[in-house]
Amino acid sequence: MFTGIIECVGELIARESHGGDVRLGIFSKQLDWSDVRLGDSIAVNGVCLTAVRLEAHAFYADVSLETLNRTSLAFLGVGSSVNLEKALKVSDRLGGHLVSGHVDGLARVIQIQPSARSYRFDIEAPKALSRYIAEKGSVCLDGVSLTVNQVSGSVFSINIVPHTFGVTTLGGWRIGSEINLEVDVIARYLERLFMHDPQKVSPGITESFLAEHGYLK
Repeated sequence: MFTGIIECVGELIARESHGGDVRLGIFSKQLDWSDVRLGDSIAVNGVCLTAVRLEAHAFYADVSLETLNRTSLAFLGVGSSVNLEKALKVSDRLGGHLVSGHVDGLARVIQIQPSARSYRFDIEAPKALSRYIAEKGSVCLDGVSLTVNQVSGSVFSINIVPHTFGVTTLGGWRIGSEINLEVDVIARYLERLFMHDPQKVSPGITESFLAEHGYLK
């Protein structure tokens, strides 16, 4: 698990093809490598990857075809900047929200507007994922935990403050940028529990009940 609070920005230093999959090399002098071991999980732009090789200030991870099909790792080239976060420890503060590192799909930036010292981004989510996004709820975009300001259909808005611009890759977003989206894990499991196993749900819990009380949009 992760929190969506980025520790530092790293650089993609290697991309090796292996029979349809790829192995990525990620470098960072800012990340604390003292407790990183082979097999540890590190989120790269919100994608949970397993360290299979360690070098000085770098790790390598294999990326499956499934991950390539769902995330922006498919089109990142050598030299690209990436957001990095090590896996959450039980004793760590939960500064963002619970993030699994399992990206649901790609969202797209459709509008950028200045808002005082921050910027408002309008993001279009895949239609199948839009139901999980709620006003004032949490989303994870390129590994960053963010609060949803407003929702209209498949489009939602977020605000990025100057600090986040300074410590993540979000300042590089442009209109048309495709970004990794992970919806709130609680929303996914609620749907699974309430909609797909009616025998275990109280007769009083229906889709219309959930919509009426703000659980569905």
